[in-house]
Amino acid sequence: MKYASVLKCLEIVIFFTVIAFFGCTNATYQSQNIDESIVEFEPVNKVSLIVLGTTQDAGSPQIGCTKACCKNLFLNPDHSRKVAALGVVIPSTKTTLLFDATPDIAAQMHQLNSFAGKSTAENPDAIFLTHAHIGHYTGLMYLGKEATNASEVRVFAMPRLANFLTANGPWSQLVSSKNIALNTLKSDSSLLVTPNIEITPFLVPHRDEFSETVGYVINGPSKSALFIPDIDKWSKWERGIVDEIAKVDYAFIDGTFYDAVEINNRDILEIPHPFIIESMQLFDNMTLEEKRKIHFIHFNHTNPAVLDSSSASQLILSKGYNIARINSVFEL
Repeated sequence: MKYASVLKCLEIVIFFTVIAFFGCTNATYQSQNIDESIVEFEPVNKVSLIVLGTTQDAGSPQIGCTKACCKNLFLNPDHSRKVAALGVVIPSTKTTLLFDATPDIAAQMHQLNSFAGKSTAENPDAIFLTHAHIGHYTGLMYLGKEATNASEVRVFAMPRLANFLTANGPWSQLVSSKNIALNTLKSDSSLLVTPNIEITPFLVPHRDEFSETVGYVINGPSKSALFIPDIDKWSKWERGIVDEIAKVDYAFIDGTFYDAVEINNRDILEIPHPFIIESMQLFDNMTLEEKRKIHFIHFNHTNPAVLDSSSASQLILSKGYNIARINSVFEL
């Protein structure tokens, strides 16, 4: 009995030693995977536009991808690869506006608030949605009871999208619980959000299963920006993109795919985004000053433009265009 008691005590000691060892090892591993992009930024002192993300809806690495573009990112994440979104900061009132509610909204709200010099726990003063595809509105879920349980965050959407959110769960719960306050937009009708920020939505052709798709013109005190993260081929639009770029100071436009090579396993007719190489050909006769306005954004995980070192990126930059990068700041 005496020896049995000793052995039992040794078993208990060994058990807790093993638990402690693996527990500590796991904690150390987790601490090494902190999202390095969630940092504090120097607050801006002028009305500014912030790039909060640049990738396509499903992010990078993308679910189920085993290609070279993703396989290493599952073990060594690139925390700069957040889903495409823009933010606007009005420093005099610490007002923040968010353009698209992405699956990365938690980190993007932190970024935006940090640039505004306000509590990183605060919700945006207004959210403007482009359409009902997963990377552009599903971040709204984090305003619900399971997360922030927000109170009447102003969400601006076109009529079909507003109806979709109201009529379909779980989004309808955000409306009925007053986590969000829906405001309906009208295409080509300008909205003065603050005394120095005017927002104008406009319809663009895209896959509109559940809602319209819009882009935005964001007019600030001294400069303006165009935001079109998703559109079908430029030729399908009733407006001329070259003319629209000429009206603004910055143009953040659909750069989802660099060329057709990266989507060789998909029907190209199902995803008719303008390839970057097509856009550059269309814009070839622009002056260098006009080309410098252009910032390609909304990159698919396969798009070589996400890598600064790629030949695709170097070609884009050599022709005078820009590639949107996270945390870039533009004075409005």
